[in-house]
Amino acid sequence: MDIDLIARTTPFFLQAALVTIAVSGLSMLLGLALGLLAALCRLSANRFVRWPATAYVSVFRGTPALIQIFLIYFGGPAIGINLDAFTAGVIGLGINIGAYMTESIRGGIVSVDKGQGEAARALGLHPLPTMFLVIMPQAARLMIRPLGINAIALVKGSALVAAISVVELTFTAQRYLSSTYQPLEIFLVSGALYLAITTAMNRGIDWLDRRYAIKTART
Repeated sequence: MDIDLIARTTPFFLQAALVTIAVSGLSMLLGLALGLLAALCRLSANRFVRWPATAYVSVFRGTPALIQIFLIYFGGPAIGINLDAFTAGVIGLGINIGAYMTESIRGGIVSVDKGQGEAARALGLHPLPTMFLVIMPQAARLMIRPLGINAIALVKGSALVAAISVVELTFTAQRYLSSTYQPLEIFLVSGALYLAITTAMNRGIDWLDRRYAIKTART
């Protein structure tokens, strides 16, 4: 094993890891926003609101994320939308993970006892305040693990943006592999950094889960 190669390339991989974190973090925020909106729409009694959300989940869960990224980055200019690789990658991953988060959020909401919402409405609360003040705080505890799993999958899936030349961990590994022809050292470093990121995320998820469990026990 070439330790010198690992030492020389690690600083560049650390910079690439920051890009991976940025892509994943921004995609996660976009996915959460889309997932929450689509989950609420899927729970709507209005079929004209519910059907588009259902179609969104079906289409983006049923097609490869890489194809979606390609359509945004390479297909966008055909309709006058020109995005840089980083932005296209974030949007593509965000839309894709949002479809999965929709079901995680919806599952958490429907798991809350229906009597909670009925009691809130009996007290005069309108549906929207009932959802965000009564149901969502209770559903949040049930969403932590599913959303955490989605977030970790997103970090690993962020490697797909290497296909449109975003300089993240996988793209950096491919670049050094083509110049060094030493795959063991190169992918060992990139793999270790992916593992470090996902391990930190797992710890954060565990912490959130314990905190909500304690809070729930006290109430």
